[in-house]
Amino acid sequence: GFAPVVVEEPAFRQNLRAGSPLGLHASCTANYTFASTSCESVSNGLVAAAASMSGFANCGSSEKCGYSILSHSASEVTGKHETPVHHYKDDLSFALSPTGPSSCEVKGHSTSEIWYAVLDDGTNYCNLHNLVSATGLTFTENIDKS
Repeated sequence: GFAPVVVEEPAFRQNLRAGSPLGLHASCTANYTFASTSCESVSNGLVAAAASMSGFANCGSSEKCGYSILSHSASEVTGKHETPVHHYKDDLSFALSPTGPSSCEVKGHSTSEIWYAVLDDGTNYCNLHNLVSATGLTFTENIDKS
């Protein structure tokens, strides 16, 4: 959990005064390949992983807590992650696409709810990686660095 960085540029402040935020949000997109797991099992795994990391009682010194699921199906999972210290909230979405009878491609996306958070020191990546890793399923990961 790191505090968001606020952009300090005159044009940015002028837009703020005009009441029109520029829509800057820290975010991360990652692609996951589950070569031997169906999308339904991946979806169920994400839901179970979020349940095991819900609340803030067992955070310790990490951010492997504060997860909640808003909706889930075999093709999409949406949820939130809340940081344990400052309680910043990030929106999570996973689009699941079958690539065979027992394989699944997943596009995960995490974005800060705070519109002025433009750099997050990897928090959005960790939101995705920690949740997918907690499924216990075998996967490969490819991060979109654009």
